[in-house]
Amino acid sequence: MENSNQKVWYITGASKGLGLALAKQLLSEGKKVAATSRSLEDLKEAVGENENFLPLAVNILSEESVEESIKNTVERFGSIDVVVNNAGYGLAGALEELTDAETRQNFDVNVFGSLNVIRKVLPYLREQQSGHIFNVSSIGGFTGSFPGFGIYCATKFAVQGFTESLAEEVKDFGIKATIVSPGYFRTNFLNDSSLNVPKNQLQEYKTVRNVQAAHENEINGNQQGDPQKAALAFIKTADMHNPPVHLFLGQDAYDMAEVKIQAVRNNMEAVREFATATGYES
Repeated sequence: MENSNQKVWYITGASKGLGLALAKQLLSEGKKVAATSRSLEDLKEAVGENENFLPLAVNILSEESVEESIKNTVERFGSIDVVVNNAGYGLAGALEELTDAETRQNFDVNVFGSLNVIRKVLPYLREQQSGHIFNVSSIGGFTGSFPGFGIYCATKFAVQGFTESLAEEVKDFGIKATIVSPGYFRTNFLNDSSLNVPKNQLQEYKTVRNVQAAHENEINGNQQGDPQKAALAFIKTADMHNPPVHLFLGQDAYDMAEVKIQAVRNNMEAVREFATATGYES
């Protein structure tokens, strides 16, 4: 394990959810935290006053806004050591009923916002030859078996893909990259403030409506995951000398990942004979 006491953390989307839980846990341990939100007042109210806390109003869709916040963090604390791309939101709806605009907005925030942060923070991390980037995906970024969450899953699958590549690209600079794939944690993620639904819903999609209603009315508030324990898992992972590229959080995430892995194995074996017989004859 490495000593994280002197590490400076930069967390996006920290006014609620896992980002808020992580920021508060870090500050309680005396660590330095720069945290972002679209609303500075919401962020200050959620986190509270602390001499080690730098609240930042940031639009992650603006490269200029992101760049300024990173510059301000380095000026205040002297460095950035751990980056947590946590900002994002859920989107429930069948592929047919979600508009192009609704779909692109989800990708803009969940994918391109994180890429803006990565692009602007890497020059600092490369110069200091160290750092750790956590990109928060979802178990829905590893298995897409959630009717009505196809676009959200697609955004999180994208996070998985570019983080795996990122881990290879930056390891020569002493920088680590980790994909965080949480299961269901008891945050406000399933509230209407974080879970968007289509403006034009097609009632023919009965399964989608049932899954959507279950998330909004039954799962919401009854998630088994404890956000504070998730925060501790982030911190423990950041302290590891060789942290994993994949960090699944929650027993439910582990269970769903195992089901996906076995399903892929079964699919491969079912067609191995002809699927592998596709090369030129020697």
